[in-house]
Amino acid sequence: MSGIEGKVVAITGAGSGIGRATALLLAKRGAKVILGARRIDRLEALVATIISDGGEAICIATDVTQCADLAALVALAHERYGRLDVLVSNAGIGPVSNFDALRVDDWDTMIDVNIKGVLYGIAAALPGFRRQGTGHFINVVSTAGIKIVPSMGVYAATKNAVRTITEALRQEAGDKLRVTGVSPGFVRTDFAESMTDEVAKAAIQKRMTEIAISPDAIARAIAFAIEQPDDVDVGDIVIRPTAQD
Repeated sequence: MSGIEGKVVAITGAGSGIGRATALLLAKRGAKVILGARRIDRLEALVATIISDGGEAICIATDVTQCADLAALVALAHERYGRLDVLVSNAGIGPVSNFDALRVDDWDTMIDVNIKGVLYGIAAALPGFRRQGTGHFINVVSTAGIKIVPSMGVYAATKNAVRTITEALRQEAGDKLRVTGVSPGFVRTDFAESMTDEVAKAAIQKRMTEIAISPDAIARAIAFAIEQPDDVDVGDIVIRPTAQD
């Protein structure tokens, strides 16, 4: 199935930012979207918006640190539509800080959300993709893993782990499945909300105010990867503000 119309797409972290923008764009272009995030109130409001605009959407509370929640997200797609065509693993957090701050709990949480959340999604969707003979994994990575800077060591490490997972999965996928990594730069989202280090938080918020681009830009990149013919696999997309170093 080429294009976007009619495809069944599950999105994690769909309640805000890149996930929300992606859900809106794909639904507008005819996809059936299954939305997952922890805050069910945001998801329900987004579903209502999509339906009122003539789109099709359903949602389920999803904590990507729980393997069972990802299984339930994928199962919902199969129960409602009989298939899942695309899994967008977008959920992620970035409570960045310098190593000297010793925010070990933040390190653990980033590993659980950013790495395990992607792996749990793969575990949930891959068997169905194999049975169908088609399927597309899209993993949201980050430019933080391309240019390493102070305070982002652990966050960048988790994103580079996802980059490695994505490339290995692409090589194992064979000629029927597609795997795409999308690396955003500074984007206007609530990324800073998870930060517990006030100095780092202020610096990120300031930089976002100065140069961040709309999450719609990332949604368009995701849509581009999805809409390609089945025999075209877009491996990597890096999308950042022109003002970003």
